[in-house]
Order: sequence, then C-alpha cells, then structure tokens
Amino acid sequence: MKFDIELVGKIGSMALINREKNDIDYNKFARIGRELKPGIIWVSSGATEIGRLDYIKRMGHELNGDKEENKTDYSAQGQAILMQTYRMFTDSRYNLRQVLVEHQHFNNDEKREHISSMLLRCVRQNAIPIINYNDAVSCEENRRMEIASLKKNSNHVAELIDNDETAGLIAGLVKTRILLILTSVDGIYKDSKDPSTLIEEIGGKDVDEVLANIEYCKTLCHGASRAGAGGAASKLEFIKEPIKNGTLVYIANAEYSIKDILSGNARRTFVGVR
Repeated sequence: MKFDIELVGKIGSMALINREKNDIDYNKFARIGRELKPGIIWVSSGATEIGRLDYIKRMGHELNGDKEENKTDYSAQGQAILMQTYRMFTDSRYNLRQVLVEHQHFNNDEKREHISSMLLRCVRQNAIPIINYNDAVSCEENRRMEIASLKKNSNHVAELIDNDETAGLIAGLVKTRILLILTSVDGIYKDSKDPSTLIEEIGGKDVDEVLANIEYCKTLCHGASRAGAGGAASKLEFIKEPIKNGTLVYIANAEYSIKDILSGNARRTFVGVR
C-alpha cells in the first residue's frame, strides 16, 4: 500500500506544560524537535495555555473577561511562542511552517484539496508543517451555527472539536502510514483510574474487526484530561477513517520518544490491522 506521508503526529496542550513549574515543558519540546523531519506533519495544541501562562508572567494575573474572549486573546499571544519554541529545538536545516485551520476548511472540497496540496509540497521542499486550530479568530457561537447549518445537508461534518479530530482529518486527507497521538497518559485503559489496565493493542484480522474492537473499547472510556477535551473515546472515534485507509495508529504518553513508541520500547496502545 502506498502512503503519501510517513507520520502525522499530535500532542495535547497539557502534555506541553510543566505543571510543577507552571511553565512550558522545554524538555518535551527539545525531545520532539530532535525527531521532527520532513515527511512528518505535526499537529500541536498548546497555544491557548501557553498564551495564558505568558500573560500571567507579564501581568501578574489572568484575564478576567468573557471566557471565549479570553481564549481568543490567549491563543493569539501563545501562537507566536508555540512556533518560536518549535523553531528553537527543530533541526535548523529544515523549514518550519505554521498552518492554522478551522472547521470550514475540511467541509469544502476545494479548501481540502488546497490544504492537501500544500502539505504534500512540504515533503518536497524540506519543510515540516506545524498545524493548530485557529482559536484566535474562531467564535464558538458562530462555529456552532455554521456546523448546525452544514449538518442539514450532510451526515459527515468536520467539527474540529479539538486537535485529536484535526489530526484524524489530516491523516485521512494526506494518507499517512502512521498516526501518532501523544497525550498525558500511556494510552487507552480498560479502567481510566488504573494504569495497569493499559490496552496494548486494539487489532484485528481486517479493518472491519479493528473497527468493531474500537467500538468496544470506546465503551470503556470515561472522562477527559481537561475541560473541553473529548477524552479517550473521542480519540478512538477520530482514528476510524485513517484506519480504513490502512494507517497504523499509536496512542501514547508524550513522556516517551517517538522512536521508542513506534519500536515497542514504550508503553502505548497500538490500533490497526496486523
């Protein structure tokens, strides 16, 4: 089977934060940066939380306005820092490109094709795209209205609830060999409160069996790492389309290196046809 991209990776907001120091986890960025190279598309959350922390450092307090307005303002402040930090730790021989997307980009055939072509050009141009949802210009009320309107004409609407969905959509758009979801836990658990119940593999003899096993594992998933996140069940839902294309999926802790996760030297959940 031919794939256009070697790996689409995604990392969540809280996995990029050092909670003890209430600051950016520079060690995490350094480890990821060493492994990024052309042929990888990287979906990175973090702009809003990083912007919030930066604002507090400079002003001594959080914003006290409307929640959605605060999210917009923090995101606008954090995007520059997010990209600056990736640039700092990524091999200087490679071009780094920021790509900000919104739900409407994936619900329009021409826009989907435009994004796909741009991402595929990155491989030829020695570039690594860093993708994030464009919170700085997104209004939640308008987003809901637009999605509701789209659902009147289609059962398959991209909502981009969080970057897990973004990564799944990108993986399906460019047909990637591997989809890697990095989070703050080791993978999918039978019991979210018991790390010893890690499900190491959600497999099957064919795509249909894998999809059936994904559905079963979704029933075991409860809760999310933060308000607004979809949690483990959403991660499993968003990987279905890439699985249908033959993509191999790994869900793992961002504390581990990409190399160790893919080689089986780190705890993770593998999903795919064996």
